[in-house]
Amino acid sequence: MQHVKNKKMKNIIYAVVLLLAFSSCQKQQKIGYVDNGKVINEYQQKKDLEAKYQAKDAAFQKRADSIGQAFQLEAKTFQSQVKSMSPKMQQEKYQALGQKQQTLQKQMQSEQQQIQQEFQTEIDSIIAKVKDFVKDYGKNNGYTYILGTSDAAATVMYGTEENDLTQTILDALNKEYKK
Repeated sequence: MQHVKNKKMKNIIYAVVLLLAFSSCQKQQKIGYVDNGKVINEYQQKKDLEAKYQAKDAAFQKRADSIGQAFQLEAKTFQSQVKSMSPKMQQEKYQALGQKQQTLQKQMQSEQQQIQQEFQTEIDSIIAKVKDFVKDYGKNNGYTYILGTSDAAATVMYGTEENDLTQTILDALNKEYKK
């Protein structure tokens, strides 16, 4: 009976040793995370894009203001001449000014929407580039997962600093962009 117990105990010990050996042979998963907002907002290409579109917007606003002032001058001139015009002429001129104002407003709105759409298209392209970069970084550095987080969507509730790849990814992205 003692011999059977010893044999069972040896089998249990062998099983535990075998289980420990097996589990230590399994590949460790390498996981990191990135603060999406920080990477995008501090990426130099995005900053350059914003500066480009701020300049475009400033030029647009300057032109819109100039067109608006010219229209106001035209309307003021009409008002000063209105008394010397026949009622029919006043009506025609008033309608023409109204149509011109609507046309100018539509044109300005259209140009502003075009600038916004161009900006959004380029931002989307930058975001796709960042995602591809992170994906390649993960593959090339042996990561099983790289998670994304931000203030708006905190998918990583806790992570150690050594798993935070935000600055590493940002530095690598900016280095590649400077090339």
